[in-house]
Amino acid sequence: MEFLTDEQAEAYGKFAEEPTRPELERFFFLDDVDRDLIALRRSAHHQLGFALQMCTVRCIGRFLPDAPWPVVEHLAVQLGIEEPSVVKRYTERPKTAYEHAWEIRDAYEYHEYDDAEWSRRFRTPAAVVTVRSR
Repeated sequence: MEFLTDEQAEAYGKFAEEPTRPELERFFFLDDVDRDLIALRRSAHHQLGFALQMCTVRCIGRFLPDAPWPVVEHLAVQLGIEEPSVVKRYTERPKTAYEHAWEIRDAYEYHEYDDAEWSRRFRTPAAVVTVRSR
């Protein structure tokens, strides 16, 4: 049984195309909670990179190494960052992106699909239903 077409499988977990204006407004809008977390970063490139990671995982479900430029620009405008290209400095220290990803996971309570403890908490006898034919 195949759930995804080859085209869908190829596009999974990444931006297949640039997000539309409604998608930008839905998935890349920074609310007060987001802004408070972003404000803990000292530099513009860390703020923008952090926001980019936060929003790509919200939209795609994965932390991605890059995103379409309109996404970067949309976030930069919301953060008051005049030069969006500062985001290129975000990965000068490779561990930064990983550390920020863990912080985002913790702040928003995101879990890996293979997180056994998290999965176990949601498996209850009521969730397991056995149907027997008579």
